[in-house]
This record gives sequence, structure tokens and C-alpha cells, in this order.
Amino acid sequence: MLKTPEQSIFDEVNLFFDDSADRLDLNDGLREMLRRPWRELLVQVPVRMDDGQVQVFSASRVQHNAARGPYKGGVRYHPEADLEEVRALASLMTWKTALVDLPYGGAKGGIQVDPGQLSTSEFNRMTRRYTQNIEHLIGPKRDIPAPDMGTNAQTMAWMMDTYGQLHGHTPAIVTGKPVEMGGS
Repeated sequence: MLKTPEQSIFDEVNLFFDDSADRLDLNDGLREMLRRPWRELLVQVPVRMDDGQVQVFSASRVQHNAARGPYKGGVRYHPEADLEEVRALASLMTWKTALVDLPYGGAKGGIQVDPGQLSTSEFNRMTRRYTQNIEHLIGPKRDIPAPDMGTNAQTMAWMMDTYGQLHGHTPAIVTGKPVEMGGS
């Protein structure tokens, strides 16, 4: 099951899914339901940079499957965090949470950015704008973001604060936040 040049990373993940589905003798309808994400949101994230210019970043949130409970998955800031990668990682989150019997589904988010090129204030503004753009999808009983590549506890604190400004204090909106803010 080696990836061919024309296959995406999501196609590669689905090769493993198909192999497992064959072993479990899943019917075609169930396979189709489990193979594809339930929801994908593409957003543009405009950020006023420190020099006054506005830069627009491409971002997404993919909710793969929530049959076992609320969506759960990290937020990745990386130049290669395109929809295909985020889709594949959301699918893998579904299978990871199921494998260890956690009551969560799989999700993932990403912004195509090199976080090392941003100042702290630019990073903050980008995180808050992204949170505003996905706030209608996330929530403690819907979809719970967490840190991933290029993000950390501070990122989760900014997400929690932004979500809280819109919906009231909601510490359960993210995991991976600082201990002093209710994290562990």
C-alpha cells in the first residue's frame, strides 16, 4: 500500500481504511459514510501585520466523524496545512479516538502559515480571527480544538478568550490551555 505520486495524503489514509474495512467486511454504505468527512469549512483569515499591511491566510476546519461523541482535534499552523492534509489528519483523529475507546470523533484545523515569521501580536490577531471564523462550528459539546504543530497553550488561551467574548466564559472549548486557565 505505497502512495503513488498522484495520490493525496487523504487517499493514502483511505487505503488503510479500505484494508481495515475489508477485514471487517463492512458494507458499502457504511464504508462511504466512514470514509468521507462530515463537514469541511474553508476560511480566509485576514490579519493586519505589524507594518500595517493586511495579509490573508488560507485556513480550514474539518470534522470527519462524530458518531462516538463531539469532534476533537488539533489546530495546526504550518505552510503545508492545506485542506488535503487537514482532511487526512481529521480522519486519523477519528480512528485514534475510536482505537483507545474515547468518546470523541475526529477533527483537525489548520492555517497555512509559517508561525516563525509572525510576531507575537500578529500570531495573536491571526488566532483570534481564525477562532471568530470557526466559532459557529466549535463548542464543548460540538468540536473541541487542541494544540498541534505550530500552536501551543498560549494559542489555546487566545482561542478560549475569543470564543468566550462571543459565547461567555467557556473553559471547556479547548484543551491544552495553560494550567492557570484551567488546563492540566
